Amino acid sequence: MIEQSIRIDAPPERVWAFFTDSELLQRWWGSAEADPRPGGLLRVAMDGGPDPVMRGEFVELAPYERLVFTFGWEPAPGVPDVAPGGSRVEIRLRPDGTGTIVDLRHDGLPATLRGETTDGWRIMLGRLANEAAAGPAK
Repeated sequence: MIEQSIRIDAPPERVWAFFTDSELLQRWWGSAEADPRPGGLLRVAMDGGPDPVMRGEFVELAPYERLVFTFGWEPAPGVPDVAPGGSRVEIRLRPDGTGTIVDLRHDGLPATLRGETTDGWRIMLGRLANEAAAGPAK
């Protein structure tokens, strides 16, 4: 299991939007399709590397507090061997003054991918923090 936390200088409502709105997801994660409802698609074509495409679906959504989605990769040369929806990510948002603490848990990954995925989330959460702090949600 991977666990990471970051404080973002933006309220939970804005941070939530950066996880559930396709246009805002694109600002920090990659070209995205998001249907934020249980069973709705979450697909992100990430930049760099072998052009990996993350695909999963939203499982639970408690606005401004918690969201859970499945996570895996569309098959392609050089991408990690985790089938679409093959692991699970839980995001918790906790108000912290004028900001938000984002707690991330990623379960179900093969041990061989934990280091790479830990580094990836650290980079992506940093990008999220910068984007969410920089501009309001639509």
